[in-house]
Amino acid sequence: MDLVIYRLPDMAQALAETLAMIGVAIPLAVLIGTPIGIWLFLHAPSGIKPTPKTHAVVSGIVNTIRSFPFLILLIAILPFTQFVVGTTVGTAAAIVPLTINAIPYFARLVEQNITQLGSGAVEASRAMGATRGQIIRNVLLVDAKPAIIGSITITTVSFISYSAMVGIVGGGGIGEFAIRYGYYRYETSVMLAAIVVMIVLVTAVQWGGTRISRMTDKRIAA
Repeated sequence: MDLVIYRLPDMAQALAETLAMIGVAIPLAVLIGTPIGIWLFLHAPSGIKPTPKTHAVVSGIVNTIRSFPFLILLIAILPFTQFVVGTTVGTAAAIVPLTINAIPYFARLVEQNITQLGSGAVEASRAMGATRGQIIRNVLLVDAKPAIIGSITITTVSFISYSAMVGIVGGGGIGEFAIRYGYYRYETSVMLAAIVVMIVLVTAVQWGGTRISRMTDKRIAA
């Protein structure tokens, strides 16, 4: 226990690094991934404006990046990371692969969220003369809001786990803290404390995301 207390300042710093990674990567994923997800829905073969060939290309790129093992992606894009942030180690460097991996991950979730709404509301809006932009803003995004918030929660939880992997290449965060002290220095109690911190963080994100999603769900509010 004394050892854990002694390591608390380092653990706090590691937690701050993890929060910084997620605090940048997830908003960027939402900002960029949401329009990509909407585009995938609109231009699908059964979408509002189908472009099957272009959709197949974009969908293939999304699937390729999304399914790429994160640790391999992390190493493979080290030259790009160096170009973007000027370094391949530390928190800033870890944000680059996290963001690149999170964007297609979230885009696919958004596409699924909107697809699950069905075509009824869209057809009704088109019959009333709504433009494509109005349908997106006032129908699709409004009705899919609870599901999209749920997807943000899922993405955040998943990438908290991914952020632990960047510790292997000196990316900082709780993952590197656990590896540095729990594995290399055999400080098992410190590693267990780091695991508890991760569990608490994930639980808090999941609870908060679920609560916000339920608050925005008109079906539950009714």
